[in-house]
Amino acid sequence: MTTGQPASSDFDVIVVGAGYSGLYLLHRLRAQGRRVRVLEAGDGVGGTWYWNRYPGARCDVESVEYGFSFSAELDERWRWSERYSAQPDILAYLNTVADTFDLRPDIQLNTTVTSAAYDESAHRWRLRTRPSGDTDGGGAGGGEELTAQFCVMATGCLSKPKVPDIAGLDSFAGPSYSTSSWPHRGVDFTGQRVGVIGTGSSGVQAIPLIAEQAAHLHVFQRTANYIVPAHNHELSEHDQGAEKLATRRRSGLGCPLGVAFEPTEVNAVPAMELSAEEREAEFERLWERGGLVMMLAFPDLLVEGEANRAAADFLKSKIRAKVHDPSIAEILTPKGYPVGSKRLCVDTSYYETFNRDNVSLVDLTATPIDRVTPAGVLTGAGEVPLDALVLATGFDAMTGALTAIDIRGRGGVPLSRSWADGPRSLLGLAVAGFPNLFTVTGPGSPSVLSNMRLSIEQHVDWITDCLAYLAENGIAAIEATEGAQESWVAHAAEVAEPTVFPRGASWYTGTNVPGKARVFMPYIGGVPAYREACDKVAAEGYQGFELTRA
Repeated sequence: MTTGQPASSDFDVIVVGAGYSGLYLLHRLRAQGRRVRVLEAGDGVGGTWYWNRYPGARCDVESVEYGFSFSAELDERWRWSERYSAQPDILAYLNTVADTFDLRPDIQLNTTVTSAAYDESAHRWRLRTRPSGDTDGGGAGGGEELTAQFCVMATGCLSKPKVPDIAGLDSFAGPSYSTSSWPHRGVDFTGQRVGVIGTGSSGVQAIPLIAEQAAHLHVFQRTANYIVPAHNHELSEHDQGAEKLATRRRSGLGCPLGVAFEPTEVNAVPAMELSAEEREAEFERLWERGGLVMMLAFPDLLVEGEANRAAADFLKSKIRAKVHDPSIAEILTPKGYPVGSKRLCVDTSYYETFNRDNVSLVDLTATPIDRVTPAGVLTGAGEVPLDALVLATGFDAMTGALTAIDIRGRGGVPLSRSWADGPRSLLGLAVAGFPNLFTVTGPGSPSVLSNMRLSIEQHVDWITDCLAYLAENGIAAIEATEGAQESWVAHAAEVAEPTVFPRGASWYTGTNVPGKARVFMPYIGGVPAYREACDKVAAEGYQGFELTRA
């Protein structure tokens, strides 16, 4: 199904993706009077919240900070139900956005972009598509070519699923499901023996709810994660009034993570300047608050050393307090990496799930998976018989959705080749050698280490303001220079080096994808510093970019 497909195949701007980024881009670009087409692989809007429908799926940023800030009308029309909203609520919100601003006529659904090539002589992008689900490149429905002066990739940071390389995976006789492409009809596990492979954020959210249904749940864990509680609860009208929203949004702009932590909520004194009792009290206070504020507990927490080890000891003590069986608690205890170097998970009743009689934990460091069989999963300890299998194995993060498209810039050079040794980008917004191509929350921007809504809005505003500047000044093409790009990449690496973030074997560095270059991809300098850098580039006439006049 295609929604409101225009007769023309030639546009001012083509946007790939109809999640948060794509919807806001369309709203801003139409306000500028531009001809826009949004291409979306799914049969509905919502991006990651359209695809990720697994049990327990919810955001780890508080709802009142996850809604768009650009529209008072939208604030009045929508009310969030919980502190941390579940996927159905967020998807309903994004559909409300699409309807409120009448965005659907310019969104083409069920359309997968297979390639995008830059025509240097015309200063235009040529995109090839195919109907989603048609894997032979055309099929009866055929594909089409569309062109535009500008192309904006709003493909998301966590949207390309990573299929685990496990022998025999296709041989399993029962149904298997991926958390990143969950059936829209839902799944009933009542009376079944279920196996879940993966204990990252998706697994941590899904496992407690699957355990409530399954006759028996087997959790296959390779790496234990640090987890903090959500302390989720219903929201009142008072929690999301106009004044409250404005205050929280202002606070988020000044926070490194882009979320509303009041100055009094985090300690400005280094952890190791306090007594052990004082540190413990601060950790306990933030544990009771819940959420990602734990990462900012102390200014020295995210640097390897005693402060980080103190945080690790505190979080490990919570595992031992929650899990009754000491041997299970030990398996669930993270080992060998600092707090924060892998994505901190926010949970509801995850550890308590392992106190249930119908839940078993399989330690893959002790008994690795040998292969999947038609009847279950074979590990070093024997075969685990299963009726259903769930893969919570994460994503090819930050770059996967981009390199999955055959994107070719100047001279036909593929983006995948330019990024063979790791992604290189100017501000996470543009790539040298790829004129008139923009990426929303791309590698080199705060993206996944920030409130994504806030970072998306900032990127969309920057891109659309840039396009307005180009039009006003008769500029046909804009391209990041190699020098500016390399300077930004070096700065981002320098900022990250003293922290714990590059130290973990995580999707932040691509370690979860075999063969992927190991480069720390997000920008760790914080939202305020990053916004200042972007604003400076724009204020100086897009310094660091080469501008070509029409």
